[in-house]
Amino acid sequence: MKILANDGISQNGITTLEKAGFEILTTTVAQEQLSNFINDNKIDALLVRSATKVRKELIDACPSLKLIGRGGVGMDNIDVDYAKSKGLEVINTPAASSESVAELVFAHLFGGVRFLYDANRNMPLEGDSSFKDLKKSYSKGTELRGKTLGIFGFGNIGQATAKLAIAAGMKVIYCDPEIEKAELELSFFDGQSVRFSLKGTGKEEILKHADYISLHIPEQQNYVLGKNEFAEMKKGVGIINAARGGVLDEVALVEALENGTVAFAGLDVYESEPTPEIKILMHPSISLSPHIGAATLEAQERIGLELAEQIISILR
Repeated sequence: MKILANDGISQNGITTLEKAGFEILTTTVAQEQLSNFINDNKIDALLVRSATKVRKELIDACPSLKLIGRGGVGMDNIDVDYAKSKGLEVINTPAASSESVAELVFAHLFGGVRFLYDANRNMPLEGDSSFKDLKKSYSKGTELRGKTLGIFGFGNIGQATAKLAIAAGMKVIYCDPEIEKAELELSFFDGQSVRFSLKGTGKEEILKHADYISLHIPEQQNYVLGKNEFAEMKKGVGIINAARGGVLDEVALVEALENGTVAFAGLDVYESEPTPEIKILMHPSISLSPHIGAATLEAQERIGLELAEQIISILR
């Protein structure tokens, strides 16, 4: 059986699949040429990340396909229900990249409360001539310890983020209509572990009480955080979005940054991705990363192995 990993797959995933008798192609095929390539090579399984789109038209055009795999969590780029209605298996790796995304959230948070996103822009330009002025500008940072992190969406990534927050001494509140209660276990280097029980709350409570807000929800029809929501937040809140670009109103975010409601934002995803708006890219109070939440070496190895094991189980 042939597998096309169009957006790549880790070497351990390739090795595992090859040992099971699968042929792996890692050619990156342009979207408009994908159906021809799949048909010409009689591809049985197509593996993608976020770049390749697997829509109804592609599914209809490729009768050899038996399985579609998404290396990651969200499957917004796949017409999942339609694929299943045509008898295709659709898989993803919901837990493999959770810790990687959570750590990036905290990279943005730690950088945000100490102005590193701005200091890293200005130090190369003015560090040698205005060192004392810059020191004064960036000397009003705050600590995360003792603050409240509000999390929208409490699946694998939301819970991984909550664990880091608890470990940093923060209070965690979350909103998720599907998860009323959650049990979190923090494991430590010496084998010890501590368990925490959390109970979900409403959106209004997070907006009212959170010092920082992190989004971990799938694509929505409407904004989760828009103009009305920003109006309800605590003054000086920090916002992190490492979920989907469309869940946060970026126009309203810039407005809230300008009027002081939001102190800083950390964005890994964007409404107009892959061409983020210049106002976002140039804003001095926004920490930026190019959709790299799951892009750690460790996460990619876990993703590759998890995909391989699922494929072997299903197609063998």
